[in-house]
Amino acid sequence: MTSDVEKTLADERPRNEVPYTLDEPAPKVLGFWDQSAFWANLGVSLLAFSGAYTVLAPDADGKPTLAIAAGIVAMIVGTVLGGLMLGLAAAPGARTGQPAMVLLRGLFGARLSYVPTVLNIAQLIGWGTFELIVIADAARELWDGVPRWGYVVAAGAITTVLTIWPLGSVRLLRRYVTVAVMVALVYFYVQLVRQPLPDLNHGSWGGFWVGADAALAVSISWVPVAADYTRHAKSARGAFGAASVGYSVTQIIAYVLGLLALALVGGDTDRVFDPFLHVALGAVFFAIFVLREADQSFANVYSTAVSIQNLVPRADRRVLSVALGVGITVLALALDINDYAGFLSLIGSVFVPLLGVLAADFFLGRGRAGGWDASRTAPSRWSKIAAWAVGFAAYQLINPGTVRRWADVWQHVRDALHFTPQGWMSASLLSFLVAGAATLLIGWAGAARGRGITRR
Repeated sequence: MTSDVEKTLADERPRNEVPYTLDEPAPKVLGFWDQSAFWANLGVSLLAFSGAYTVLAPDADGKPTLAIAAGIVAMIVGTVLGGLMLGLAAAPGARTGQPAMVLLRGLFGARLSYVPTVLNIAQLIGWGTFELIVIADAARELWDGVPRWGYVVAAGAITTVLTIWPLGSVRLLRRYVTVAVMVALVYFYVQLVRQPLPDLNHGSWGGFWVGADAALAVSISWVPVAADYTRHAKSARGAFGAASVGYSVTQIIAYVLGLLALALVGGDTDRVFDPFLHVALGAVFFAIFVLREADQSFANVYSTAVSIQNLVPRADRRVLSVALGVGITVLALALDINDYAGFLSLIGSVFVPLLGVLAADFFLGRGRAGGWDASRTAPSRWSKIAAWAVGFAAYQLINPGTVRRWADVWQHVRDALHFTPQGWMSASLLSFLVAGAATLLIGWAGAARGRGITRR
């Protein structure tokens, strides 16, 4: 029976807003255009400009191995593939009404879902902190009259306010922010293509799939949070389309713009913002990108709160959001996040094969048969953990990341297996496929064994 406290919370909450706890039903109020605007805004990031260099497949010395033109094509291919994966992660949330980490109860069981939940909380806190630092540094590029800590605190405050009314924030993005961002993108495209660009075909196509994998990895970094928003979608088809198309289109636009800016500064990543700031009205339009970056930190903080609710279902998300907003602000003031980037990438790699397991089981296995149990008593399913582990191992064999001791361990495994990654291998794509195939094979083997026992 619902307690008096829970009834009071439900009465206080606006009908079109996210419930305060997991005990309350999620309202289905987000239409296709609300969701499209949300994902489109997440596809445009300051990191897309500064991080565009990664799709040029830099070598061990940091020199690009791909031509700018090859990098653009690789980025488009990787983004489209990553967008489709994002759509696959979005649809189950709309169909079940459950947030991302709660969905994993149906995949692994209630208790085993705590493992990816804790990993997700760790990476989201890291990315939320990183976003505040990015906002502060970009704001100081515009005007250094305010100390860095002032920008960090301001960004943290805006982030926290947005997380208190998350669905209202999504609607705000659709009505105002998306239009401003699109105007700024068009303006900068016009300004940059008028500049004397170097030969974009100078270079190689040899590391094409390395560049594609870099773009794909950025797209699927949102996979562990997709259902946190699409559980409020009016339809699963709309959720899939909005996430896959809305995000992919704007990420492609933003990365191409970043690559053009990088070409104009001769590949100097420290000066990648210069082409934006040195054109007429550049500071005004660049300020739109800086302010818009708050939706990235908002998404990270809100999804952290919802992930914690998988561990503590009756925790009030408003209290969690405020505590997390304060926490990442303190971390942004105290930490050098560059030392954490490799660890964040390592954590993120666990969610690529996890999506492979989820997609296979939800669309082709138990989810298709209506047997998806996301309750607090869902039984443990160790076979799905095994499939996840197989996919994770495939990822690490191809790309173990930059955390030195971890990478050394996987190099020893490679040597023992006499395995050498090839240039065409995408760690993200192949680990997704391996994990999905392992899920189906284990499921079929279990079903065949069950039928054999029944006959005997």
